[in-house]
Amino acid sequence: MRGQTYVIFTIVFIIIITVFALTNTSSVEVNYLFWSGKSPLILVILFSVLLGCIVTAIAGSVKIIRLQREIKKLKVANDQKEAILQENKLVEEDKPEE
Repeated sequence: MRGQTYVIFTIVFIIIITVFALTNTSSVEVNYLFWSGKSPLILVILFSVLLGCIVTAIAGSVKIIRLQREIKKLKVANDQKEAILQENKLVEEDKPEE
């Protein structure tokens, strides 16, 4: 259900951006870092949205990779601790009762 919500929000977001871009088709002066030029506003809007999506995807991917590594480390540590607990239980069972 959560995945469907994201898909619906994404589709609505794309529709809103498309309508907004299509209503702004005039040419504008754009100042880049080292030069300036005229571009249709629709391209500036769509390029900005695309660049924002790419940056967000990269940041999200980095976060996911870090979390996956942390999960892997925690699983290894958990397995080691479970093995130690299992050994302690075996040792306690083998002790003669006094």
